[in-house]
Amino acid sequence: MRFFSLLVIAALLLQACNNKKQPAGEKENGNTEIKADSTSAKSMELFLGSFVGAFGDNKITLLITRIWGDSVQGRSIVGGNDRPFYGTFAKKAYTYYFHGQEPGDHKDDGVFDFEIDESHPENLNGVWNPNDKKRPAKTYALLRKKFEYNPAVGDYPQASQRLLKPADVENEMKEDLEFMRNEIFARHGFCFSKKHLRLQFELQDWYVPNTVDIKGFLTDIEKKNIELIKRYEKYADEYGDEYGR
Repeated sequence: MRFFSLLVIAALLLQACNNKKQPAGEKENGNTEIKADSTSAKSMELFLGSFVGAFGDNKITLLITRIWGDSVQGRSIVGGNDRPFYGTFAKKAYTYYFHGQEPGDHKDDGVFDFEIDESHPENLNGVWNPNDKKRPAKTYALLRKKFEYNPAVGDYPQASQRLLKPADVENEMKEDLEFMRNEIFARHGFCFSKKHLRLQFELQDWYVPNTVDIKGFLTDIEKKNIELIKRYEKYADEYGDEYGR
């Protein structure tokens, strides 16, 4: 019996030692998380977040959402598309080199290769190669920029701040009404698929493409104002000549 008891105690001690050797768990931070295993969690947190800048004729938001071991996960939001990417990274001297592949089941998918210098973690530079070899590659130089909803920005901030009255919209041109309505979506970081809207809002410093689905983000005031503006858009389209437009 004494020999059996000694075996049990030895087994418990061995299990306790193994538990101490297990790597640390995941750390969550909003939509980002990082595993503290073979890579320093504190240093890699510098690279998590969103980077924004020109991407050909469009604006892109490249998000690094998770880093663990030698692996990376993120999203690209551009041209009305929100695509995930998965890949790896390696460090050489003071620079981290990332390689991320989009799934490949969309005509606009490709491969991101970019680098970030640990002394300047606000800068991200790289090249994107499309899976479709007939299309050209795109280079990009992005700056770290966090999306924040701000109802006070834009040409028509009142559309996100208070209920509009007919007097606020009845004398506006149809094109201006369309801009006013879509500016509400832009304040929420909506990435437009229509090119003319992308071109309009990507010129605004405050605009950061962040999502292609804003359901659940619009306020009650904004929802009511959108319906009001849409009614006057339709009215201006049908009866604009009577107003001398």
